[in-house]
Amino acid sequence: MPVLNPFDSPTFSLPGVTFTGLASPSRGSLETSLWRVRLAPGTPGLPHRVTREEIFLVTAGTAKATVGDESHRLTEGCTLIVPPNVDFSLANDGLDPFEAIALIPVGGAAIAGDGAPFTPPWAL
Repeated sequence: MPVLNPFDSPTFSLPGVTFTGLASPSRGSLETSLWRVRLAPGTPGLPHRVTREEIFLVTAGTAKATVGDESHRLTEGCTLIVPPNVDFSLANDGLDPFEAIALIPVGGAAIAGDGAPFTPPWAL
């Protein structure tokens, strides 16, 4: 299916964070998972790693990205490239919601702490 209706997109929520699945294997894509992420103001970052490169395109607001030992201020229009197997977090320390489009190759997984790799539901 080459065209997906945004009204049919699944939404997943964690405290302060909403993920909206846009493309994934369960929605017809073969090689890339794509989703929208929204962080409410004051949402802290959750440190984790990814097994494949993950890319974010900021569409609204600002956020603090920590990748390894470096911190970066993200603003609308910025693109963040997160390399695999590097500690990473994204926090909204601003007063407005932060929104971005994110993608990862199919098969990419997240790892929190010493936990096992898992594929988030918005990327399945």
